[in-house]
Parts: sequence; C-alpha cells; structure tokens
Amino acid sequence: MAMKLYVGGLAYSTQDKELEQLFAEYGQVVSAVVIMDRDTGRSKGFGFVEMSDIKEAQNAIKELDGKEFAGRNITVNQARPQEDRRPRSGGGNNYRRQY
Repeated sequence: MAMKLYVGGLAYSTQDKELEQLFAEYGQVVSAVVIMDRDTGRSKGFGFVEMSDIKEAQNAIKELDGKEFAGRNITVNQARPQEDRRPRSGGGNNYRRQY
C-alpha cells in the first residue's frame, strides 16, 4: 500500500527528479512533485513524494526529517488529505461602480 509524504523546506532550485532521487535511496518512488506557483512558475519550496511501501516511507521519514538537502534542512512527514478549497475568484470586485 502506497503512502504520500509531504516534504517542506526545499531549496527553490529543487527539481522533481532531484526529489525523486533523494527518496529512491529508501525505496520505490511512485511519484515526486515539487509544487510550483501557477502565476510565477517558481517553486513554492515544498513538494510531495508517493512511495509504494508504507514501511519504506516511514523509514524515509525517520531518516530524512530535519536533514540537510541542497543547503536547507527539510521537513518530511506523512501528507494529510487535501482539504476542499473554494474556487478562486478572479480577484477584485465583480460589480461596476456607478457614479
């Protein structure tokens, strides 16, 4: 059974492949994604790794949480389920002022 992990404190230069390689040392990685800002296209400094085996994922948490990676101490823990979010409006007011 797979487990999804949250990885925080990543250097903004970290790419998906680097994240995958880091976790591959601890077991089979199903996916590794660095989250990017949709407006700027720059990293948000965190990502998610899905590992195929729970024991391997738990070992990765134990070994990597608080460790230095690419010059930063990273946080690794089990990811929480994504919360439902309201759709974003286009910003600003959706009405016109009449003078």
